[in-house]
Amino acid sequence: MFVIHASFTSGLRLRRQADLLAFIAFALVGVTLFYAALNLAIAAGGVSLAFVLLYTAPAFVAVLAALFLGERLTLVKVALVGVSIAGVALVSSSGGTGVTPTWQAVGWGLTAGASYSSYYLFGKWALRTYAPVTVFAYVMPIGALGLLPFVSFAVFTVPGAAVWLDIVPMALLSTYLAYLVYYTGLRTIEASRAVLVATIEPVLAALLAALLFGERLSALGVLGAALVLSAAVGAATLDRIPRQGNAGAERS
Repeated sequence: MFVIHASFTSGLRLRRQADLLAFIAFALVGVTLFYAALNLAIAAGGVSLAFVLLYTAPAFVAVLAALFLGERLTLVKVALVGVSIAGVALVSSSGGTGVTPTWQAVGWGLTAGASYSSYYLFGKWALRTYAPVTVFAYVMPIGALGLLPFVSFAVFTVPGAAVWLDIVPMALLSTYLAYLVYYTGLRTIEASRAVLVATIEPVLAALLAALLFGERLSALGVLGAALVLSAAVGAATLDRIPRQGNAGAERS
């Protein structure tokens, strides 16, 4: 879908051939590793646990942005990372109905969070030059090739077409439309606001998991989830607070 969209909007052309290497690197981390880790986390520990751990991403962003983008790792950011880690510890040490916090589930969940953080880090660079549809027209097919060795395609041998009722909506709504809208928003508003809006994802995931699959986090798990989400919201809103020294300049 991204390739078709980009073809109609002349969005397949790269300005520099060297950019293709960056696209490949992001595809392997943001698509191949991310989708593998998230699904393995869900399989090992349940939907609720996987999506709570996914939102350790802002903590990873704070650290990685300091290492690779030269952003300051302030005491407030360090504190938010600490809150996020405390939340992960609570979620990981508590169970619940349909929730199994094994080492495999926690490990894959944290891997999903780390790889998910690459969407912010890469997007901050790529969206200065390319439209979202151009980015994903390259990244999605390349990342899919990385997943190819792990796919048996046995699902296509199931009699009937019921399986396509899962595949087609996931392709069109949860992937094509979701990424197009998210990166369009990331391009037109501050990344911090986009991340803040996205923190509703684990909340909705937990609610749907409860309704559809009967999953329930324990009381400690809910507290841990609240800490993780609080750290995500804190990291997202941090850059929106005007600095004291710049207040006069901003008013002028």
